[in-house]
Amino acid sequence: MDDHSVVDVGDVRLAYRTWGDPFGAPVVLLHGLGGSSATWEETGRVLGNEWRVYALDLRGHGESDWPDTYSFELMRDDVLGFLDELELDRVGVVGHSMGGVVAYLLAQEHADRVERLVLEETPPPYPREVAEPVRPEAPVDYDWNVVPAIRGEIRKPGSEWADRLGEIVAPTLIVTGGPDSTMPQDRIPDMAAAIPDARTITIPVGHTVHALAPGQFSAAVSDFFTS
Repeated sequence: MDDHSVVDVGDVRLAYRTWGDPFGAPVVLLHGLGGSSATWEETGRVLGNEWRVYALDLRGHGESDWPDTYSFELMRDDVLGFLDELELDRVGVVGHSMGGVVAYLLAQEHADRVERLVLEETPPPYPREVAEPVRPEAPVDYDWNVVPAIRGEIRKPGSEWADRLGEIVAPTLIVTGGPDSTMPQDRIPDMAAAIPDARTITIPVGHTVHALAPGQFSAAVSDFFTS
């Protein structure tokens, strides 16, 4: 069973869930755009058999604060603040899509804090066309303002993000969803080649690999973390 908690990081209150032994080695899960920590429930339970697992609601999502100011680097700094507040020195980080960008920015800027890195269906840091978002008519459990902000940075990433991939020292596993994914796959090999210790696997189920093939995804992450 997962536990729900909150922590104040600067001016932002972040909600998070935990699974596993409180004294286990820490693993942090970062969700995609429009998601929340709830999307990790099955993965969190499985990984909690071996690790202490923390799944955050990133700013603007779920039960965390919606401060109306959003960027990947702000989210990166929130995660760093979370690690500091919980006194987590070095962690494994698993990021899906948007959360994967947050994760590799953290691994670039604070290499000493990331033990191992998993990037699941993560947009590579190269400019590309991105469709204009259409606001849904029904209410959503995230701040809509986060969508244009984040999609704008996916369209035009920070110029240094690609250049600094070589500064990631953590062993890195890149998980792709194959031809059924809604995310373009063509630049993933370029990102993998730029990270010094990276390998790629494909679980051909689409963009949300951890939700569509949770057993296979969790097993791949477990094998990687223990290899």
